[in-house]
Amino acid sequence: MYHSKIAGLGYYVPENIVTNDDLSKIIDTNDEWIQERTGIQERRHIIKGEDTTTSMGVKAAKIAIERSGVAKEDIDFVVFATLSPDFYFPGPGVLVQRDLGLRTVGALDVRNQCSGFIYALSVADQYIKTGMYKNILVIGSEVHSTGLDMTTRGRGVSVIFGDGAGAAVLSREEDLIKGILSTHLHSEGQHAEELIVKAPGMGGRWVTDILADNDPDDESYFPYMNGQFVFKNAVVRFSEVINEGLQANNLQVSDIDMLIPHQANLRISQFIQKKFNLTDDQVYNNIQKYGNTTAASIPIALTEAWEQGKIKSGDTVVLAAFGSGFTWGSAIIKW
Repeated sequence: MYHSKIAGLGYYVPENIVTNDDLSKIIDTNDEWIQERTGIQERRHIIKGEDTTTSMGVKAAKIAIERSGVAKEDIDFVVFATLSPDFYFPGPGVLVQRDLGLRTVGALDVRNQCSGFIYALSVADQYIKTGMYKNILVIGSEVHSTGLDMTTRGRGVSVIFGDGAGAAVLSREEDLIKGILSTHLHSEGQHAEELIVKAPGMGGRWVTDILADNDPDDESYFPYMNGQFVFKNAVVRFSEVINEGLQANNLQVSDIDMLIPHQANLRISQFIQKKFNLTDDQVYNNIQKYGNTTAASIPIALTEAWEQGKIKSGDTVVLAAFGSGFTWGSAIIKW
């Protein structure tokens, strides 16, 4: 039995910055309204034709691989988390394998939205722990901007999300005191429709139905979110799954050196920080700059925190996420 360690991290965000004031020119909203409810000041949107979910994932992966010291030829497997694939099928995992010029290794796509990176990390961790693989590339990447209702009708959702990608190389660690100590995953599908994109989908309205109806008022292919319901569930599940991880490893809240929460809403992060009595130095948030980048949010934040020297050897790092599905999870890492 082995542990897996994060050997390299990287992230990429588009250069195109979209501020709250920029959005107020096309949507009936304003900077004060957005910041008060979400904490977001700006986000990144791709320029069509320049970036895709896959291309951003590849750019983040190249940085992570270079920093890991692992040769591209030694990558054994790819796990790609996203809700916004370039194509309905195939998923972006195989496109990354192609574009990075990797060997004909396996490529797995994870569809767990905001908790996608935690799920992907957990899958990769299990493969390494059992000895099946030695080096796994894990990516979280999202393009939201091209699928949002950028009108006043959709402002409750559209102001929140941004585009970006983060990546990590997981490698075998023989010192069982270090690396990923445990991961914890949950779901509660009875609330799936509270945060959803309904169409196109084989079980309801497919592309042919949308084209046939040609209904300008059809909102089924735009994201829907019951914001208050999601918020109330998120703060409960965040707390539960963080405590679950700590208890599984005989750790106390005081042992947390850095908490990286999924960047869904700054108010959720602040609520959790206050509940656990953590200082600003123990929690890393960057939603102010990037908005909610779903599966990319944790690897982007984790990379930034590491780059800024906020994560050091021997630190206990906690990752936690909650999102559509409802799915949630945590990972406890000894750096």
